[in-house]
Amino acid sequence: MNRIVAGLALLGVGLAVAVPVTAATFVDTERTVTIGAHNATARPTFDGHVTLVTGPLLPELRMPSDAVLGIGAEVVLRDSPATDLESVLAQDAAIASQPEGEIAAMTSEITEMGLAALQRGLAAGVIAMVVVGVGWVAVGPRRRRELRDQWPPEPRTALVGGVLAIVVLGAVMAYAPDPSTKREVAWVPIRQEFPELPDEARLAHVEISRGAATATSKAIVQGALDTYEESLAFYSSLAEKTKDVPVRAPEPGQTTALVVTDRHDNIGMDPVAREVARAADASFVIDLGDDTSNGASWEAFSIKSLRQTFEDLPILAVAGNHDTGKYILREMERNDFLVFDGEPTDVEGIRMIGESDPRSSGLTAGYNGNEGDNIAAITEQSEKLAEAACEDGEVSLMVTHSAASAKRTVQEGCVDLAISGHLHRQVGPTSTEGPQGTSTEVSIGSTGGAVYAFALGTKLRRDAQVAVLTFEAGRVVGLQIVTFKPGAVIDVGDYTTLPVPVAD
Repeated sequence: MNRIVAGLALLGVGLAVAVPVTAATFVDTERTVTIGAHNATARPTFDGHVTLVTGPLLPELRMPSDAVLGIGAEVVLRDSPATDLESVLAQDAAIASQPEGEIAAMTSEITEMGLAALQRGLAAGVIAMVVVGVGWVAVGPRRRRELRDQWPPEPRTALVGGVLAIVVLGAVMAYAPDPSTKREVAWVPIRQEFPELPDEARLAHVEISRGAATATSKAIVQGALDTYEESLAFYSSLAEKTKDVPVRAPEPGQTTALVVTDRHDNIGMDPVAREVARAADASFVIDLGDDTSNGASWEAFSIKSLRQTFEDLPILAVAGNHDTGKYILREMERNDFLVFDGEPTDVEGIRMIGESDPRSSGLTAGYNGNEGDNIAAITEQSEKLAEAACEDGEVSLMVTHSAASAKRTVQEGCVDLAISGHLHRQVGPTSTEGPQGTSTEVSIGSTGGAVYAFALGTKLRRDAQVAVLTFEAGRVVGLQIVTFKPGAVIDVGDYTTLPVPVAD
């Protein structure tokens, strides 16, 4: 019994240390994150809300976090690549119309901060238990009895009570917000300030700060809300229409995959593409790259949106020439994309090969650096991929951003299908008879409906496309392309059996 009491007492010591250390560490944690079109700073709170601090010119926004213990977050927006305030707000509004990816990312960040704080608190608790336990053993039972006999019961009880009071007070002080940092903000429902907002469930609990910023910037905010409403209306309506498209479903023994490419930040099309995947009973998603305009950190929202939209499906991907640098590749891997690395791999029983585009470009149509170097890089990649695919002999599907990267493989006839994007328009399918067999190649149009390198907006600017691939016995056997026109017209292409006839 004494050992049980001692163990419980030791556990109490550990908890008494771990709880306040965890709470204090958690509320003092701060992280740099990307929210919408902004870099931002996020820190946890215990006020039960997620609060968006937009600076002195614009009102603040908040909504309930619905998290345990009233855990919330304060997000302070920082810089954005756009310098014009109205352009920034238009981008934010379009992103806000499809917020699931951003919500999931912020939830993940706060969870990571909480786990890190918990880890530190547990470590402190364990250290306290070890110190007290070692001290207890070192003193020994005889000396403990002597010390206990020297202290009358009343002072001893008062000492224990005092220690407990200090621990509890420390925990409360760590948990409670710092009064010096508390800001007095008057909050009102956002519909009270902007009654013309759509009857959207996600806006029901959003509140806006009332003050000078709201009054002086109401016209600017109204423009952003108009953008939000237009984007939400267009893409929600298009997604609803897509539910009825007659996409070919797989037959027994077959599987399908949805292909997207050149989204260029247009996350509005993600729910639309999702409906095609549902209709086709897709087992996984293939992303052919150019998810962003120039691979900047603020464009992480595009990757997060794709992951959240297809949270239940594997996503296979390559980065495109506009996904400049390593940031987007790291963001893909961080969001559990399977990124092709130039070596044959088996996915869902299908042998595939692919690799990210070796070039990099900015917002213009041209490429950064020397054009000759870019051509040489693509040529080298084409030869390398052909060598790997032809030597393997079992590869069915090649995934690249540009058709030029698959040129040599198609000439040799080493894969059943080489699929790419990059051109923002459909080319093919066409078949080529090579020394090792017949290869079909096709380039599909921009899923984001991109004209240039940035497609985020309230509606489509040009035709957008997705493709559905059909597989059987580990080989790609069919292709179907779905086109979405700017007038919200949906054109479901005929199902094409592969390979298509070789042209004379």
